[in-house]
Amino acid sequence: MNNWKEKGAEGIFYFSAVISAFVTILILGSMIVMAFPLLSSGGIFNLMTQPWDPRQGFYGIYPMLASTTGISFLSLLFAFPLSLGCASLISLNGSKLFGVVLRRIIQLMTGIPTVIYGFIGIFVLVPFIREFFKTGSGMSLLTGALMLGILISPTMILFFLNGFDKVPGSYLDAADSLGAEPVQRLLYVILPSAKRDILTGTLLAFGRASGDTLISLMIAGNAVQVPGSLLDSVRTLTAHIALVIAADYESLEFRSIFACGIILYMFITIIVVAVRRLIFRESEKTE
Repeated sequence: MNNWKEKGAEGIFYFSAVISAFVTILILGSMIVMAFPLLSSGGIFNLMTQPWDPRQGFYGIYPMLASTTGISFLSLLFAFPLSLGCASLISLNGSKLFGVVLRRIIQLMTGIPTVIYGFIGIFVLVPFIREFFKTGSGMSLLTGALMLGILISPTMILFFLNGFDKVPGSYLDAADSLGAEPVQRLLYVILPSAKRDILTGTLLAFGRASGDTLISLMIAGNAVQVPGSLLDSVRTLTAHIALVIAADYESLEFRSIFACGIILYMFITIIVVAVRRLIFRESEKTE
């Protein structure tokens, strides 16, 4: 009976994996078909390097690609130290009331709708950036990256804490027996042991920052240009999809949103997964 149940469960898991792979390939294939008229006119390379000017016959997505890359990495640059510091603070406090309350607040923040962050960005962060730098509208690459950093931080913090909680108690006891201070225990025991969860949380947060639509749509400015400074308004790939989706169905302008989808698919799914596996494989070799 147990053997039959195990085989049944194995078959269900295998079937689910096949369906998931099939759906993923189907989505990618449909995007390629829809974007084919645009791809056939110049290829994926020209699409990624040309400017966006439909009136002149240019449908390149290079400005949006550059903006997406910039805002994603900058948001991660803001969020990583904030998340690691917050997770470390909770870990150092252990089961104390402060650490428990802070963890509950972080968990609550993961359920806040993205549009709420967008409203906060419009009415608080945008005016602050505009008045602080005394230039521009306040809707910029910097504003979008800051708010995205706040958006992805709770996810990163929870992943970091999950890794901290997995550290074997014997490691912590050994550090305590050697007279290690809490900070030393964190730096030399907890962080090295939790590096996989730290990496996973960072990559998933990067994927969410790259794929977010509302934040960039609401507070990044939606200007089709390659940013020359942090205070320039930008349009990301996801914002471009949201803004151009109302175009004529048969136009190359409309087809460009599927090209953006392909780039996002490659940018987030393939690159992130490849980097994660490569780093994990190297860590396994060193262990």
